[in-house]
This record gives sequence, structure tokens and C-alpha cells, in this order.
Amino acid sequence: MRVVLAVVALLLTSCATTAAPPQHNAADVMFLQMLIPQNQQGIEIVRLAAARPLPASVKELAAAIEVTQKTEIDDMRGWLREWNQPETVPPQAHAGHGGMKMTSPDLVGALKAAPDGEFTRRFLDVLTGQQQGAVELAQTENGTSGGVNPQARDLARRVIESRTAEVKQLLNVKT
Repeated sequence: MRVVLAVVALLLTSCATTAAPPQHNAADVMFLQMLIPQNQQGIEIVRLAAARPLPASVKELAAAIEVTQKTEIDDMRGWLREWNQPETVPPQAHAGHGGMKMTSPDLVGALKAAPDGEFTRRFLDVLTGQQQGAVELAQTENGTSGGVNPQARDLARRVIESRTAEVKQLLNVKT
């Protein structure tokens, strides 16, 4: 009987000391904090398509990107709130993690000012770079030292898949 009690006590003790896996880690938080402004800038870029001469397929893709990235931002903000984490931090705070994958504000400004005759080519170049930056960012979340949160990791997987497909579509547009 003493052996049984000792085994039960040992089992109870080991159960109490076994820590549950973390709901999220610093990599998850960093990924979301970096992807939110990345998506915001992507939305700024794709909104330029509405009033400019572009092939219909590119306008449709731009509209789809806007909807997708708005939804992603809403989800990410919600997760950060649940985790009691700030939505934004100074960009230099993530310098050790590869830094922000943002498109240069100068490129975005030049795109806005581009004459209609040059806009399609520049738009495709800028948006392609923007989407590739999102893929690189998402790869950090799902890398070996990345996040642990299943929702954030799934978002990263979806970003990699969707942005890679969008880049392929953008590269196949005839200008």
C-alpha cells in the first residue's frame, strides 16, 4: 500500500511541475508587431491601383490583397490584445531580428507620383517587393527559432502561400 501511495504522490508531483507549453513567445509577438505595419503599407500601395490605369486582373488582385490584409491586421491586433502586448514598437526594436521588411517610403512616394505611362511597371515592381518582404517576415515565424502560437504560425503559413502566389501572378502580368 505504501508503494502505491508513493507512486501516486510521485505522479501528482510530476504532473504539477510539468509546465504547459507557452501560448505565445517573443517571436510570435515580434512577427505580429512587424507584419501589422507591413500589411498597412501593402494596403496603402494596393489602394493606388483603384484610380490608375492598370489591367483588370491587377486591379482585382489589388482589391483582394486589401481585403485579406485588413482581415489579417484585425486578427493580429486581437491576438496582441489577448496577450497583453503592444501593437507597435519602435522599428529599431526588431533590428536584431532582421529588421522591418518594409518598402522604402521613397519608392512608395515615387509610385504615387509616377505618370500613368510608367505606373503599371512601377506598381508591379513595388508590390512584388512588398509581397516578398511579407514572405521573408513570415518565414521567421515558422523558422527553427520562431513562434509557438498555432494561430500565428498558421497565419505565417498562409502569408507565405498567398504572397508567393501573388508574386507569381504579378510577375506574369504583361506590361
